[in-house]
Amino acid sequence: MVSIKSMTGFARSSGNCGNYSWTWEVRSVNGKGLDIRMRIPSGYDALDVPARAAISKNFKRGNISLSLNVSHNQEQSGYRVNQELLKQLVDVMKTVQADVPGVAAPSVDGLMGLRGVIEPVEEGESEEEKEAAHKEILANLNEAITDMSANRASEGKRMDEVLSGHIKVIEDLCVKASDCAATQPEAIRARLMRQLKSVMEDLPELDEERISQEAAVLMTKADVREELDRLRAHIEGARDLLEAGSPCGRKLDFLCQEFNREANTLCSKAQDVELTRIGLDLKTVIEQFREQVQNIE
Repeated sequence: MVSIKSMTGFARSSGNCGNYSWTWEVRSVNGKGLDIRMRIPSGYDALDVPARAAISKNFKRGNISLSLNVSHNQEQSGYRVNQELLKQLVDVMKTVQADVPGVAAPSVDGLMGLRGVIEPVEEGESEEEKEAAHKEILANLNEAITDMSANRASEGKRMDEVLSGHIKVIEDLCVKASDCAATQPEAIRARLMRQLKSVMEDLPELDEERISQEAAVLMTKADVREELDRLRAHIEGARDLLEAGSPCGRKLDFLCQEFNREANTLCSKAQDVELTRIGLDLKTVIEQFREQVQNIE
């Protein structure tokens, strides 16, 4: 069984390769979808795409912030132009100018100021050394991802217990509502008959049969058994989702809306203080359930 996972987590991993040393930090909070924000130092832009791919592979939802800090022991001897990136930018600009006549050509200063076009050159650094360091840095990211995934799973286990508790309370309230005398058809009919007779006692032309018909119509409107049946079905659905595990946050959020709809209908139909109180208790625990669900992947 795959347990549910929280969308909240944090992890850090560090490593070194030759003259390079680095630290990854990954933070995650709840979000409607998967939103990845990167902060990578200049000269390491090639890591952006594979790093995003690694995050997307392991997480389905959450606002995730990823940062990389790198230090290099060798002294900087100067700067160089990333010719490949510069050529790509120029090609893009030419395409834009062709599609939108009148667009001014970029200045040299503007191009040189773009991130990654100018790269620092480390003294004695070879491309092979740089590529090897990049490979190790990217591999080390997996450690942080694994740690944060475990962190989110641990928090998810705690949330599973809390949510299961809320579901049990909802179930108990449904039992109380079913046992409430106000939900029994005969009790509803008897109460409505008394109310109708009281209202219509000054209208002798209305016979007993007509009053019974009116009571039957009102009884149907006041009957909450269907709402309770649907609430029980949603309870089983929620338990099935928790048992199946992540990712189930969106489905549980939808069930919260269904829970609320039935609880609201029950409250609006309630003609009894006890049943009204049960309906309000239902709405309270459903809201507590919904708040927890917002943080589930």
